[in-house]
Amino acid sequence: MARTDEAFRQALVGKKIPILTLDNKWHKLFTQSEFTPELKGLEKKLNDLLKRQAKLTSETKEIRKLKKKLMDEVVILADEMGERPTKKQDKDMADHKRLIEECNEKMDVYEEELVELPRQISQINNQLMLITMEVCYKKLRNNTKELDEIEEWISEIRRELKKKVVRKKEKEAVINRLYAYMHDIFGAEVLELFDMQYDPEEKYRRKDTEAQEKQDGQKEQALRPDKGADSACGDTQTPKS
Repeated sequence: MARTDEAFRQALVGKKIPILTLDNKWHKLFTQSEFTPELKGLEKKLNDLLKRQAKLTSETKEIRKLKKKLMDEVVILADEMGERPTKKQDKDMADHKRLIEECNEKMDVYEEELVELPRQISQINNQLMLITMEVCYKKLRNNTKELDEIEEWISEIRRELKKKVVRKKEKEAVINRLYAYMHDIFGAEVLELFDMQYDPEEKYRRKDTEAQEKQDGQKEQALRPDKGADSACGDTQTPKS
């Protein structure tokens, strides 16, 4: 599988691979037994990274909003403080600056992680794609092999059927000739004495009639109402007086 795996890797070079776990068609590729612990582990890891990315993106937006609010309040507070700020104003200003600095530090950490997350997501997604391709390749190979075997079996049956049809016609021709010759030579009365009465045409007419009668009987049986259902619906008898 090493050569196949390397071939898959080369095929992925430069390709933009969609996030597999977000595509419902990806989940339909596997049966329950084929969804191995390795696939489950990579699926969870990829989903966790995607959740982390979404969480950091959302929190970064909220921190930016908070930072803007704090900076607007700093401007207002600076105007109110004037040349002789009160202790409370000094404390409020210090708190705002501290909170703004915390916002900056947190955003720096988040942005650094957000830069790294796409690479990690792509790496795990590609690993998942490689395993997916291996599983699908194996399924395709096994199913193709089984299909070839079935097609060969069908071809063999067709060949045998053709042989049987030829043999059937040969046997029928022999029987017809024998019967005709014996009938012409000995006559019907002699054949009856030896219990050899045989009419090929009548035989096949009788077989066709029996087959048609059987088919008609099956249709009639299918259309006939269920007796059990009739009695279940309250088919009662009037008591004798």
